[in-house]
Amino acid sequence: MNERDNNVSFFRFEDLRIYAKAMDYIVWLYQQLPTGEMAANQKFMQKSFLKSAQDIALNTAEGSSRNRTQFLYYLKMAKSSVRECVVHTEIASRIGILSDEGKEHSRTELMELTKMIGSLIASLQRSTLGLPHTERSSEESDDLNMPEPDEFDEMI
Repeated sequence: MNERDNNVSFFRFEDLRIYAKAMDYIVWLYQQLPTGEMAANQKFMQKSFLKSAQDIALNTAEGSSRNRTQFLYYLKMAKSSVRECVVHTEIASRIGILSDEGKEHSRTELMELTKMIGSLIASLQRSTLGLPHTERSSEESDDLNMPEPDEFDEMI
């Protein structure tokens, strides 16, 4: 067994930077949202916000076990969940659940997540079209801590 095999998780999605970033966002969100007594509508909004955040990681994990076309679908669903979180961030800010700093942090993390997901989608779409490796940017895979698309099939 080589060194690479020792550093790879059994569940390959756990090695995706997108998954790790989504998990960090979920933990941060749990830490930001207040606990204790609050109005029922605020509790509903919090649950919805957390579900949208969790759906980013869940869709990434689910899609990674599928074929390329299905993975693209799940990544697009994850990107939709990011957009839901943007709306929840604004609502939470307007009703006083998130501070101005919290709002800015949330938006920054969500912008980074959507860029990462978009880059992976673009990379997978190019590889699905059969473009030669030389036409793909090697930076995309490196930035995402992802193998080249040709190697990705072997991972899932």
